[in-house]
Amino acid sequence: MRQILVTSALPYANGPIHIGHLVEYLQTDIWVRFQKMMGNRCIYICADDTHGTAITIRANAENRTEEELIAQVSEEHQRDFSGFHIEFDHYGSTNSEENRVVCHEIWQSLRDADMVVEEEIDQLYDTEKGVFLADRFVRGTCPNCGSKDQPGDNCGSCGTTYTPAELVDPVSTLSGTQPEIRSAKHLFVQIEKLHGFLDEWTQSGTLPSESANYLKNFFLNEPLRDWDISRPGPYFGFEIPDSPGNYWYVWFDAPIGYIGTTQQWCSANGEKLEDWWKSDSTEIHHFIGKDIQYFHTLFWPAMLKTAGFSLPDKVHIHGFLTVDGEKMSKSRGTFIEAATYLKHLDPSYLRYYYATRLSSRVEDLDLNPEEFVSKINSDLVGKVVNLASRTAKFIQGVGLSETYPEDGGLFDTFAARGDEIAAAYEAGDFGKATRMIMELADQANPFVENNAPWELRKDETKAQELQDVCTVALNLFRTLTIYLAPVLPGLAQKAGELFGEELTSWEQSKAPVTGREINKFKHMMQRVDPKKIEAMIEESKELAAAAAPVPSGEWNDSGDALAADPIADEITIDDFFKTDLRVARIIEAKEVPEARKLVQLTLSLGGDETRNVFAGIKSAYELEELTGRLVVMVANLAPRKMKFGVSEGMIVAAGPGGEDIFILSPDEGAVPGQRVG
Repeated sequence: MRQILVTSALPYANGPIHIGHLVEYLQTDIWVRFQKMMGNRCIYICADDTHGTAITIRANAENRTEEELIAQVSEEHQRDFSGFHIEFDHYGSTNSEENRVVCHEIWQSLRDADMVVEEEIDQLYDTEKGVFLADRFVRGTCPNCGSKDQPGDNCGSCGTTYTPAELVDPVSTLSGTQPEIRSAKHLFVQIEKLHGFLDEWTQSGTLPSESANYLKNFFLNEPLRDWDISRPGPYFGFEIPDSPGNYWYVWFDAPIGYIGTTQQWCSANGEKLEDWWKSDSTEIHHFIGKDIQYFHTLFWPAMLKTAGFSLPDKVHIHGFLTVDGEKMSKSRGTFIEAATYLKHLDPSYLRYYYATRLSSRVEDLDLNPEEFVSKINSDLVGKVVNLASRTAKFIQGVGLSETYPEDGGLFDTFAARGDEIAAAYEAGDFGKATRMIMELADQANPFVENNAPWELRKDETKAQELQDVCTVALNLFRTLTIYLAPVLPGLAQKAGELFGEELTSWEQSKAPVTGREINKFKHMMQRVDPKKIEAMIEESKELAAAAAPVPSGEWNDSGDALAADPIADEITIDDFFKTDLRVARIIEAKEVPEARKLVQLTLSLGGDETRNVFAGIKSAYELEELTGRLVVMVANLAPRKMKFGVSEGMIVAAGPGGEDIFILSPDEGAVPGQRVG
């Protein structure tokens, strides 16, 4: 029996759970349920991530304390997770005494290893709000390329990294005012001292190959950058014991929350923390999204290694959720909160659909509403539940045959596939597991069709044949349900009630059941009603509209964007015509593996005229959707040499950055090479 500790990334206590979050928690829950069915001792630990400036800002806006806010959000998060049948062995909070104690232990280890240095840095300070500004609360003009409305850490246009204090004309997103520069003492962890260890560990097979290859670039040319892990007060978090007035940055104590929350579980269950976090006999598995792999695969193992805690045996990394091929959108109603989904649809639908899309690779997952309806109705209702609904009623009060009937080798085939299906679950390739299960269902349904129990029922002389046919069909249904139990615990519970047993062990799939009563069949799953999906989307739109700023005119356009980035100084028409804007077509879009935000575009201006441009739009667009698109480019911008190559222009886009970047495109009819203006 294996002993396994499993974690998901900690959801931030500043907002509700939505269907994008659920990709990770459902993936983890399925894997944990499978391990428990295999007889392994497996615990699932999670908690709310509760510290940082954003928590204070929301609490102040709602006129309550941070503690009151995070208590309410924790209750809401756990309610939503439970609604989707996600079962944690313990759900805690990073704002706990247990977490504080572990933070102190790891911090002292870093100090003892001489890995902490202190530096005075210039930091932006919002004089109206009275706080130092984190990167994401500052917007301004890139000091390198001059692109406006860029975030405080990295330019989305040219890819240059900088500090918020280096922005030109910075603006606080909290107050809309221009912050001032103040000097502040920060503490940094020198993870470069573990360069060799981290290089070896990231390439050891612990990570998916895509992530290992991505991280390899960090070790090639430059030292690993020091990690800024402190913030000056006021700050909601743990004060650093040997640096009064400074607090651990949220990304320091958040992953430590895995250990602190495990300590809470240990205290409640008479266990020792050392047996779970300092033992070679325990496997540790992290499930995270690709957006936070940098923290979990460089900073986090550096902390664990220095403090003598066990390193994760496997870091499972997934991609993002898109809906119908596009980013989730509040205006389109596809940014769906978990609570809204549960008002309209069965959680089993989403559990199964996600499972069919999840693999062991770092891939994005698309939720296509039409396919969602088709897959649930065809696979679950039409193939699996159909086996029981069409046969169970015919042997009510009679029960299963005393000996298992001849079935042409069907059950043996089902049982033989169990190991292969289990291997797919173990690897996290749930899509492969569900495909194999449905292949078996496709063999079971013809058996029922060919033997037509509804016809046998009409002939009293065929009562034994009817019982035998139903015995075979129900055993095949039972086996399919066991194989699907990690994905569909609700269906497994209902099937267990039909057979008068709990379906909780993978071993139950090895042999058929005979000679027992079958309870009255109860409805197990309804077909998906497309009207309910439409109602869910409409409600999501209404929620988004209700949360939007108060209308300032007919078009309900907020003034937030203009306040964050005021109009620049007046120019003449001659100044404007110095910029040569042209229509261009993207004829190729490629990854830039070494860059977090850049993609490499080949732009055609018509004929043989092409330009190579690096654009900071990776977080907002998939490469496939860019090829062939018309864009507006600055054609007479001086070429700029970057470490990835030479950029020969710039494409025009709007938005604050991150996932909210919107490429400007000309209307249909424009052709490459035409001047804009």
